[in-house]
Amino acid sequence: MQSPWLIPWLSVAVAAGVLFVLVAVHSWEAQRFARSRFRRPHAMTAAGRVAVFSPCKGLDVGLEQNLRPLFEQDHPDYQVTFIVEQSDDPACEVIRRLIAEYPESAGELIVAGEAFDTGQKLHNLRQATAKLPPEVKYLAFVDSDARPGPDWLRRLVQRLDQPGAGAVTGYRWFVPQRASLANHLLYSINASVAAGLGPGGHHLIWGGSWAIRRDVFEQVRLRDAWRGTLSDDLVATRVLQRAGLNVEFEPTTMLASPLDGDWRQTATFLRRQYVIARFYAKRYWFLAFSGAAIGLLTFWGGLGLMIAGVAQGAEWSWLPALVCLLHYATTVARGLLRSELAGLYVPEHRRALQRAIRFDVWAAPLVAILNSMAMLSSVVGSRLHWRGISYQLHRGGLARIIHRDESPEAERDEAFEMPHPIPVRPAPHRRSQAAAPVG
Repeated sequence: MQSPWLIPWLSVAVAAGVLFVLVAVHSWEAQRFARSRFRRPHAMTAAGRVAVFSPCKGLDVGLEQNLRPLFEQDHPDYQVTFIVEQSDDPACEVIRRLIAEYPESAGELIVAGEAFDTGQKLHNLRQATAKLPPEVKYLAFVDSDARPGPDWLRRLVQRLDQPGAGAVTGYRWFVPQRASLANHLLYSINASVAAGLGPGGHHLIWGGSWAIRRDVFEQVRLRDAWRGTLSDDLVATRVLQRAGLNVEFEPTTMLASPLDGDWRQTATFLRRQYVIARFYAKRYWFLAFSGAAIGLLTFWGGLGLMIAGVAQGAEWSWLPALVCLLHYATTVARGLLRSELAGLYVPEHRRALQRAIRFDVWAAPLVAILNSMAMLSSVVGSRLHWRGISYQLHRGGLARIIHRDESPEAERDEAFEMPHPIPVRPAPHRRSQAAAPVG
């Protein structure tokens, strides 16, 4: 007797097969593109000063090791601005110490204050970019939990002068600080996204590592577009796409990002990412949700059908068994492809990533369940919590702060987080300044 679910499931399985072939081809092309970028000779330096902005709050994992490379970039003409919300923020001590350690750098620290009608990070960036020095030609942004290499800045801005380029973005490669299921889950989900970044100008900006020319920044009125919103990168992507400008991905700017969180932090982080995507990049969110659902139904639905068929002694039981086997084989192959990318992007962490890589290769069906649960949680609801602040999102992506929790526990709940910004009064840029006044 044939199960009434067999034909509908086969239709989903066929769709999954087509999707997997397309994803595999795209992933292979993305890897080829990444290797070609790494094989290129030493990148030429784009002429012009770069203003680098790094919002900070609290003690991210390895904060000092993350910020130190910003003082050691091989670009000959740049300045770094760190922004905190309050002068007693724990990050201030680390920042002041680094600025004092590099007295010849153009580093400064700005206390921006609280946001009221805009997300903290957006408020932070709007204030920091309000009065740019006339000599600044490029703007670069980096999160405080990422760890750039010495050529990060030069690589990031070198392609900005190409025709049609609106922005150049990098991305992160998580490096779990300990072996745990929560860390490995987030590593696997993030690696899947990173493995899909390749050639073309269709990418989403990642706010932790990206750059834009000053004239483009002002032309598209990005600072104004940030007002009242919550997502710096997705809003920037939307504005640039509407202006007909490309967002290019630069593989050589992939940043290692230390990761150490528990299940609560992981669940909060994933839901927040998907809720923000639903409000600011609905088409991408829908495609990701649909793809995850198709893969989930194909494997786990097929497994259920196979078990039911075997229990009934049905002759067709071999079909879902074969499809599940092929599906799992493709996830293993894609996991192996991502393991090769780990060696390309973060070779210095390859040994430390062995457990996370094995989990990513062999545990794809489990990751699919947990990731789908996180996606499902983002279907409804418009409230989210980020760095001790609760936000309400409204139509069009307008954000309203509804509650602040300044307790140390609130900071620890999201300590592994990366885009950790904040807020209000800009200080003047001074290249010779060793440490800008705080307060």
